[in-house]
This record gives sequence, structure tokens and C-alpha cells, in this order.
Amino acid sequence: MASRPRIKDVARLAGVSEKTVSNVINDYPYVTEKTRSAVREAIAQLDYRVNLAGRHLRSGRTGIIALALPMLSVGYFGEIANNIVREAEERSRTVLVHQTEARRERELDALGGFAADFVDGLIFSPLAMSHADLREYQARLPMVLLGEQNVPGLHDHVAIDNAAAAREATEHLLALGRRRIAVLGGRLDEKIGTAQLRARGHLDALAAAGLPVDERLIMPAADFYWQDGADLAAELLAGPRPLPDALLCLNDHIALGAIRTLHTAGVRVPDDVAVAGFDDIDASRYSVPTLTTVAPDKARLAREAVELLESRIHAARSGAELPPREVVVPYELRVRESTAGGGAR
Repeated sequence: MASRPRIKDVARLAGVSEKTVSNVINDYPYVTEKTRSAVREAIAQLDYRVNLAGRHLRSGRTGIIALALPMLSVGYFGEIANNIVREAEERSRTVLVHQTEARRERELDALGGFAADFVDGLIFSPLAMSHADLREYQARLPMVLLGEQNVPGLHDHVAIDNAAAAREATEHLLALGRRRIAVLGGRLDEKIGTAQLRARGHLDALAAAGLPVDERLIMPAADFYWQDGADLAAELLAGPRPLPDALLCLNDHIALGAIRTLHTAGVRVPDDVAVAGFDDIDASRYSVPTLTTVAPDKARLAREAVELLESRIHAARSGAELPPREVVVPYELRVRESTAGGGAR
């Protein structure tokens, strides 16, 4: 087996020093274009690959960050992962993706397992861990939190204003004349989480409109998949009349699953029941009808998370003090056919 080409082989072929090859590889600015072209041509001819492991060991960092998300099969998390990978690549970083399945033991493993020694930092969306867990593990790894599970003042945190977004979506449904709105996936317990915050935003909109609350219409979901939306819609269809005239679904999977069940039962969307979702996953623009949804700025969220983590990693290496930062990412309510009919965008 032929030996792997080394930097000295590239230098010999290009007719330059090994230091010059290193300068080109590291994109050092003070190299002439002629020399840079000669080195790159030699690299291509020899199929030379940079020894990243050695470089990272010498620099005291791995060049890898971890991303721990609940479920990549949920469209929102898959799209967030895609955006974070792109942002990390812009900074010459590799992303190690860890799927936690929203299980506490897997979330703890993402913090305290092998990754703690193998990566430079972690972007993390915890669902099952407690505040006590997050406090205990705060010092082990530079970390940025996504979503609603956070200990204020302890970690860098990026999220949208879920209560405001749900209130705006509810106000949109009310403006259409809908008055009996079911919240699929909502929860009214005291836990701080996405489902609870979105339900509270919905209730705030009802209170501002002077409308009563029917807690039977705040319907928790076991998970947030297509089938959960289909099952909750079937439960509504089997329940007492009148049917709700609108559904606020706390993610797009639930919304699209519910639309399918309504369609099968002959219930027209939006004529009989208007449906709105959350997350603006790709499928929401291609469903029939297209789905009105709250669209977080996912590209911005990814960029903010990676930038916060980069600064946190740098501070950890330099010993600098850096207070925890809170970033609220904007969102947009995208009105489409499922609430506004065929004239929607």
C-alpha cells in the first residue's frame, strides 16, 4: 500500500518550503498568488489531505462541536441541524450530531459522555433534563442552549418568543371570525416548556378578546408527529358538537396530521375548520392546502447559536470571563391556504 503523501512531498513537488505549504493550507494572507497556485496544484496532484487530528492536538482543540437535538425525524430539528452544520462549516468546524430522543439519560450523556472530552463545545436542545441537571453540568463544556429549557443567567440561550408567537397566531384566527379554537399539543401545567408557553400565549389572546377559555380544547400530545395530530383530530371528531372552528397546532407535523384526518372525514379546511401550525417546515409549503404557520428565523437561530458557542469556546481557552447571553430570534406568521383560502401566500 502506498504511503499517504506528507507535507514535505507537497513542498518538494511545488518547489517551496514546508512552511510555505503550511501557510497556504492555513490561508495565510502573505503568500503570492503564483506560489499559492503551485502549492494547490501539488496538493491536488498528490491528493494530499490535511492531518486534522494532528493539527487539533497541536492547537489544543478538536475543531469539532456537538449538536444534541431531541428528534431529527421532526422536521424543525432536522432543518435546524442543517443550518447549524452550514454555519459551522463556514468556520471550518465539523458537527457531531447526537439524537437524545428527549430522554434524560441520553441528554445527560450528551453533556457528560465521551463528547465532553472529544469536542470543543455543545449546542444543546434539552427537553427532559431538569434545571438542577443543567446547573450541575454547567462548567464541563462550553455550551449554548436552544429552546425553552434554560436556567436564566447560567447559560447562553437562543430561542424565539413562543408565547408572543402563539398569541399572534391566535389573534390571526380570531380576526377571521373563529371563536372555538382547539390547541393541539398544548399543556396547562406549570412546567416551563414550549407547549406550555405557546398555550399561555393562546390564552392571553383569548383574554384580550374577552373570550372564555374551554380547557377541554387545550389538548396535550404524546409526541409531536403526524400521527399525534391525526389522533387528536379524530378525538375532536368523536367528541361533542360543535366542532372547533379552528385548530392552533403546536408544530407543523401535528397540523398536517390533523388536516389529513379532517379531510378523510369530509371536514373542509379552511371553510369548516381553519388550521395553523408552528415551525414552517418544508412540507408546510407543499401540503394541500398549504399551511399557515409560525416561521422562526431558523438560519438566524443557527447563526446566533454558532457565534455564541465560538465566543464561549474562545473565552474558555483564554480564561476570560463572559456573562451568559440571551438572544431572542425573530419569527414571522406566514398566512397560507389553511386559514385564508386560495388567495394566501
